[in-house]
Parts: sequence; C-alpha cells; structure tokens
Amino acid sequence: MSKDNLKKLIFVYNAKAGLSNGFLDAAHKILSPKTYQCALCDLTFGVFRERGIWKGFREHAPLEMVFLHKDEFLKQYASKFMPKHTFPVVLAESDHDLAVFISTEEMNSLKTPGELIALITSRTTG
Repeated sequence: MSKDNLKKLIFVYNAKAGLSNGFLDAAHKILSPKTYQCALCDLTFGVFRERGIWKGFREHAPLEMVFLHKDEFLKQYASKFMPKHTFPVVLAESDHDLAVFISTEEMNSLKTPGELIALITSRTTG
C-alpha cells in the first residue's frame, strides 16, 4: 500500500475495552510491568494518562488515526475473510484494503514513544 492510498491508521491495543479492564491494566503496569502484554499501551500511555509526546503527535498528525481495543476491533472488523492478527498491531486502511502497517513484532521492539512516532512518520512521509 502506498502512502498516497492511505486513508487512516487503525491502532489496536492488546487489551480489552471497559473501565474495569482499564483498572486491571493499570494495576498490571504497576505491579508487574515486565509481564504486561501491550507494547502499544506502554508506548502511548503511562499508568494513568496519555504520554505528552504521543498526545502532541496524535493531535497534530496529518492523517486520521483510530484507536481500538482488541475486542472492539474483532467485533467491528469481523469477517471470515479477515486474516488473523496478533496484537498490538497498527493497520493501514486504504479504499480497498487493510494491511499491517506496524506488526506486533515491530511494536514489541520499540522502546520509546519517540521511536513509534519516528516509525510512523518515516512510513507516511518517506
């Protein structure tokens, strides 16, 4: 998919939606951060709020970004034709396609919000 065909990025967290799940995730981040299973959550959010550098990027990015928890994504994009995805993942939506933009493996290798921002920027402007 070329950057010219890109309509939006869909960020899918490896976490379930809902207030109680949010509390459980926050507790997990505090009590056992090394076993927390969502690199995207760690890169974009601290324990209680969105990271400032990420929020600034998200609010001023020149492309549409949608954020879903994995249960929301699976419900909204349910299809027997949809390939199975691992989470977290960032998908790129075009007029006719949904493709992996940042894989789970790539996401797990990122260490800082700045690295995530640089990767997105390089793939959308480079």
